[in-house]
Amino acid sequence: MNREIITTPAAPAAIGPYSQAVKAGDTVYLSGQIGLDPVTMQLVDGIEAQITRVFENLKAVAEAAGGSLNDAVRVTIYLTDLAHFAKVNEAMARYFNAPYPARAAVGVAALPRGALVEADAVLVLG
Repeated sequence: MNREIITTPAAPAAIGPYSQAVKAGDTVYLSGQIGLDPVTMQLVDGIEAQITRVFENLKAVAEAAGGSLNDAVRVTIYLTDLAHFAKVNEAMARYFNAPYPARAAVGVAALPRGALVEADAVLVLG
């Protein structure tokens, strides 16, 4: 199966040895996004701004792959404080339409660059 590497300047450049996304057939695997501003490569301030930036980054990569967040079949959310879970739910209701993707939420001790939230996704196009 052929793999296509997906990149876009509308989302932060990879900060390690990985791609923003990889498309294999009709499936697109979006790497985890934290709340980095794609222009400044700096983490935005506060949990709500980070949540919004995470979903904007995922949206940009999904669009670069020829899809949208509504093509997501699986989303994983990583939070350093699960008390922010309700804020993630509010954001997901803005960024995804029903029927919603499958999802897991995981409490973690730390995230890259001191981020408060990270999310990744799997899309199926077509």
